[in-house]
Amino acid sequence: MAANWFSAAAPVVRRVRAYFAPVNRTTQTPVLFDPSQQCAFQLDTPPSPWVSLGFIEGFARKAVSTTTAIAAGVPAAALAQVRDSVGAQVSLQFLSWTKLTMALATGSQHMNVLAPAGGAANAGVGAQAAPAAMVQSGSTATTISLTAPDAANFAAGQIVAVDVDYAGQTGFVGAPITGAYVRKALADVDYIRRVTFNVALVAAANSSGLTLAEALPGGAPAAGAKVQAVSGFVDREGGSFYQEWSALFVMEGGMGERIFFHYPRLQSMKSAEENAMPMAGKDKGRLERVVLSAEFLALPVTDPLDGERVVCYRSFVPAKNAAV
Repeated sequence: MAANWFSAAAPVVRRVRAYFAPVNRTTQTPVLFDPSQQCAFQLDTPPSPWVSLGFIEGFARKAVSTTTAIAAGVPAAALAQVRDSVGAQVSLQFLSWTKLTMALATGSQHMNVLAPAGGAANAGVGAQAAPAAMVQSGSTATTISLTAPDAANFAAGQIVAVDVDYAGQTGFVGAPITGAYVRKALADVDYIRRVTFNVALVAAANSSGLTLAEALPGGAPAAGAKVQAVSGFVDREGGSFYQEWSALFVMEGGMGERIFFHYPRLQSMKSAEENAMPMAGKDKGRLERVVLSAEFLALPVTDPLDGERVVCYRSFVPAKNAAV
């Protein structure tokens, strides 16, 4: 019996899914996607440390690399060509507002609005915060152990930030996910908790501590970490810090084939921007969905295989039994 081969047509995809992972800013080490080992992962449960941001709209890739022809002879004719520069840009729209999507869609620090201390003066990024509670030993990425008096100050449904005190250091701060770059020492002991990505929703609270609805992105709290309640998020237009993340975009075809676009280093390249998408139905024209627009500049990495500098890897996994 003949094998059930078929000629593959162009993939038919519905939507694009986005996954991001933090770059180590101090060492400029990105997170790599290995198509030989990771191409079959469950799309709803990506391999660590990739974080799924769900479906996106308006995904567009733009190559900005330039080439120059080397001419020789009389009259001159193109003999070869060389690459003058390597670059690429990516644009998209996030369909949900979360800590990470807001951070990715802005070109500056993204901050947690910490619960204020009583009588604190107003400030654009939130007033002086109420004192943080010390995290006790035995805490994990999903459970925060506290003393009974401290635990009484928290409740299910709150968002919390969990990280260490700021101690006057400069340079990149936030571990393992960088949240900001400090150029000169600051006086705010809560600054790292203002910019940390180690935030999560509290699912339950009791006298021994907090159970989180999701794992902290940075893992178990570091020694000396403290916890504070968060009432929202804020970012600023301006500043000198640029978000930088590794990105993976996945298109899944109707026959099971997959197209992967892996950008080892993407930096946000513009300030926060929102777009309004009119909603269908009888209220069309009156109701609009506000989505986050993002644009990124791809930075190069050196591939250790052959020393070439690249900005993106495009991988294709054919459908089962498709002719190649």
